[in-house]
Amino acid sequence: MNDFEKTIELRKATLLDAIREPLAHVANQLQKVWHSPAQLNEELAQHIGSANSVKRCHQIYVFDANGTVISEIFSKKGVVDKNAVDDISSRPYFSEALPTAGMHLSRTYTNQTTQQNCVTAVQTVRDNSQVLGYLAADFILDDIGAATTAAATKDRREWVQMKGDPSIRGTLFMQSRTQSVMDETLDDVNSIIEELILKRGVFHAKLHYSSSRATIWLYDDPYHYRVHNIQEILNDVLLAYPKRDYPKEANVPPDVIVKVFAAFRELRDVDETIYLRAGSLNIINGMIGLNFSCDGSHYIPYEEFLDKGQSFWIGAAGSTATESESES
Repeated sequence: MNDFEKTIELRKATLLDAIREPLAHVANQLQKVWHSPAQLNEELAQHIGSANSVKRCHQIYVFDANGTVISEIFSKKGVVDKNAVDDISSRPYFSEALPTAGMHLSRTYTNQTTQQNCVTAVQTVRDNSQVLGYLAADFILDDIGAATTAAATKDRREWVQMKGDPSIRGTLFMQSRTQSVMDETLDDVNSIIEELILKRGVFHAKLHYSSSRATIWLYDDPYHYRVHNIQEILNDVLLAYPKRDYPKEANVPPDVIVKVFAAFRELRDVDETIYLRAGSLNIINGMIGLNFSCDGSHYIPYEEFLDKGQSFWIGAAGSTATESESES
């Protein structure tokens, strides 16, 4: 389990620890009055927006095994009109396996009635060995507290492979690479992009070979990206960006830049069917991005990328396409 997954699980566990005992208490009280709708609603009303409320709960209600809400829906703003509520049988917590005992926390979803992102805790209401129904407590994400660690959103320097559009992969061997303007001037383009990174403040550059364009991000203005077509790249683009020292925060050594773009060129030229459509380098997090003609994508630390040869990448891309054909 990586840091991203650990952080998500920690937030879920923290919420569950806070609500497990209160919801179990409410369910125990509901069991006693389950067959009296009036008493059921009276009991539920005590647990929203009062001293006895389940902390941070946005809505609370009960439903049966068919997904029918059998109580009023109580919210912090009052009783909700059930006619305005979307069919809860379509909500994730209902389509997921309902618990036969204890509590289950749903995945994050958008409540189609309130248009808010939330999670729902589902607590089983039992009478001895019989499941009577379920108590649901909705929690809006903004109300359940912030993550206590930034580990989930930090750079993950690990190799990730993603399959693309099956329709592209399925017709891969019916197409071949078309020489682009960028392909015809790739030595010049590589030299220019390398200087933009090494001397002119670009920390992330992506070359789109098939469409002959480059997308770049500047260290001093990271919130805006620039797109340059091949004419702009070749016609003195270097004059537009002032000289800047190579950033100290970079995780990619300067002497590696040329090797990366040389490897991109090799993957562009190595095969007429399986070839690189776009390649990117981010020198701050040290990650390479690759998109192949089969629409398969890879995100990989630069060290691992440079350790792999042509045959590996073409084999990996071809394998992805073949797998997709066999699955379709």
